[in-house]
Amino acid sequence: MIWRSVTREPRRLARLAGWSLAEALPSLLIGHAIARAIEDGFAAGRPVAGLAWLALLGGAWLVAAVGARQSVLAVAAIAEPFRDELLARVVGGAVRHAVTPPWRPGAESVARSTLQVELARDAFAAVITAVRSFAFTVVSVVVGMATLLPAMLPLVLPPFAAGLAVFLLSLPAMARRQRAFLVADERLAESVAAMAGGLRDIVSCGAEDRVAADIGQAIAAQAAAARRVARVTAVRTLSLGVAGWLPVLLVLAYGPGLGASAGAVVGTLAYVVQSLAPALGGLVEGLGVSGVRLAASVARIRETTPLPGPGSRRAGTGRGRAVAPREPRPGPRRTKTVRPRDARVELRGVTFAYGPEAEPVVSGLDLVLPEGCRLAVVGPSGLGKSTLAALATGLLEPSSGEVRIGGVPARDVDPAARVLIPQEAYVFHGTLRENLTYLASAAPDAVRRAIDEVGMAELAGRLGGLSAEVNPAALSAGERQLIALTRAYLSPARLVILDEATCHLDPAAEARAEAAFARRGGTLVVVAHRLTSALRARHVLLMDGTRVRLGTHDELVAVSPLYRDLLGQWTPDVRQVS
Repeated sequence: MIWRSVTREPRRLARLAGWSLAEALPSLLIGHAIARAIEDGFAAGRPVAGLAWLALLGGAWLVAAVGARQSVLAVAAIAEPFRDELLARVVGGAVRHAVTPPWRPGAESVARSTLQVELARDAFAAVITAVRSFAFTVVSVVVGMATLLPAMLPLVLPPFAAGLAVFLLSLPAMARRQRAFLVADERLAESVAAMAGGLRDIVSCGAEDRVAADIGQAIAAQAAAARRVARVTAVRTLSLGVAGWLPVLLVLAYGPGLGASAGAVVGTLAYVVQSLAPALGGLVEGLGVSGVRLAASVARIRETTPLPGPGSRRAGTGRGRAVAPREPRPGPRRTKTVRPRDARVELRGVTFAYGPEAEPVVSGLDLVLPEGCRLAVVGPSGLGKSTLAALATGLLEPSSGEVRIGGVPARDVDPAARVLIPQEAYVFHGTLRENLTYLASAAPDAVRRAIDEVGMAELAGRLGGLSAEVNPAALSAGERQLIALTRAYLSPARLVILDEATCHLDPAAEARAEAAFARRGGTLVVVAHRLTSALRARHVLLMDGTRVRLGTHDELVAVSPLYRDLLGQWTPDVRQVS
């Protein structure tokens, strides 16, 4: 995962390398500039020449400052997609775990999502910064010393390499102890969360001392793990001493005997003290702290994130009856997905609840959506509309009953065959083209047609076109929804479910987007934010707790008081589209 994140965008990697060269320019010139300033300038009675050499070095530092700023931006462009991928894995695993016993993500999952992902992102950026700075600095110093006085290299490079080797050999132990610390941290978080949730029972049972002792043990274990991490990091001091300061002593002791002038000795010391030693310090900090944390965090996330693919059991239930759900059981991970023959959706006896003792959100539901159906799902908030959308796409598995798409169990359907756009649209750092073609590659003409159809042409122009970099934080919620809608339009999916995916758009923009999906073909399900969506749909599903009613808009107006009440909250002026 780490290597893929670094190499997947060669253009960004090349940009980082180019700016790193500019940043390393002083490391190449510092020894030469100081040596020439001393020998050809001040020692020769030519102060102007000496100042000119120092001015040249000052100019190199100005170039390096620009390079450093651009390098930070280039590192961020690589690190943010890594964070997005890691967070998607953690959140996806936590959500899958939340719908299987014990029906909640758990404190350890929260710790991973809130702490370890951010820690991994920061560590990833720090490692890239440290490694590329070290590599470019060492190469620049070696070239500079070789052209200044090659005889000095044996005094500098062997102790430097020895100190570096000592540090690298200590990394595995650092990684093991950092991982142990993360495990202790998760256990402490889980213990504290369990204690906080049961405070009333603890007090009523008089178990304060026992619980305090248990929590104390978890705190002591975390503290001990932290001390072990601190002890192994003491190796860094040894490696820095050997690699950074031993060369200084050797140059001072043996440099004049090799025929080095005063300027060459000072220039060589400048290479060591001002370039090599800081570069090694940065590498030690980057790998010894951030690198170890990165490896431990990613390994911990990979080994503890639940795998998707829970199975389900079918049980007979009565239509519309409140039936106690059976618990979904984890099933074998499906290694292959199946492309459905069409976008027909069938729910047979589907019941779902978010806990073994909870009331079912959906109970005994039978529903068939033929290919080409346009359905609007309406009802009061919190009564199962989004749950139904997740069930219909296979993101949730029912406690009982079955869901099929094109005759294939929903859990086995090829993800490319269906798409669900939630209310909070996902947009990532990258170009607008990358965001729009995230679900499927598309030719530029197809992308432009989709932009026009969905109604985001104005937004695309304002952002600067398909090659413009997108900053999600700079977009409004409605703009993010337009990008997500266009992405779904470009996908090959024949089943599209919009779960209040247009709620941040104005009514005209919402109508245009829904009309575009209606013309696109396939099966369209709209969890309606406004009742105008129901007017545009061919069929309407009204959800009222576990009770559902299916019909056209006019039929529901005639038979359902709840639907009439919902309709009374709006003054729609948009009629059905074809």
